[in-house]
Amino acid sequence: MSKREKYKTVAAESETLIIEKKSKFISHVKPVDNEADALAYLNEIRSKYADARHNVYAYVIDENNIFRYSDDGEPSGTAGMPVLDTIRKSSIVDVVVVITRYFGGTLLGTGGLVHTYSASAKKGLEESGIIIRTMCDIISVRISYELVGKIQYTLAQEGITIENTLYENDVTFLISSPKDDTERIMAKLTDITNGKAVMKIIDQKYVDKEEDKNGD
Repeated sequence: MSKREKYKTVAAESETLIIEKKSKFISHVKPVDNEADALAYLNEIRSKYADARHNVYAYVIDENNIFRYSDDGEPSGTAGMPVLDTIRKSSIVDVVVVITRYFGGTLLGTGGLVHTYSASAKKGLEESGIIIRTMCDIISVRISYELVGKIQYTLAQEGITIENTLYENDVTFLISSPKDDTERIMAKLTDITNGKAVMKIIDQKYVDKEEDKNGD
């Protein structure tokens, strides 16, 4: 599993289908934490589709920069590498992609194979849901009731997620802030409450956010 404070991966396992000149290309995508998980999934797909002519694969594990790929009987460079290139161009890590091909009787040629394996990998990654995973500080923010609206508005403007809210004699928000932005956020909350907010970092965790289709 990646140890970076921010990285891109996929949210869930998916299965998609592309048919090209009667050949079926079934893309299987799964998030994985390590190479052992990637190989276990590859073996699972190979067993499930043992009657297929090809089970092409590629995976990228961020920790130790591990990547592997295989054409699995397709002409060299026409299958595994295009799948790996598609993963890399998406900047996605901790993922395995296995593409099962059932031959339809018509040769696709080198260019056709490269295009279809790339398209199949891309479709599978998109179906899995591309996410940005960010290491966040979980901050406890305790305030009086009259400051609730101001805090909620500021957090919404900053795009900060409220993980939980506790209503007691005071109100305590548990918020998640990207680690590299925590100092600024805490300073801003101190400023808008005239120092009345009582804050402390109580935990850390990864927070997932869907990739913005228009950018990051």
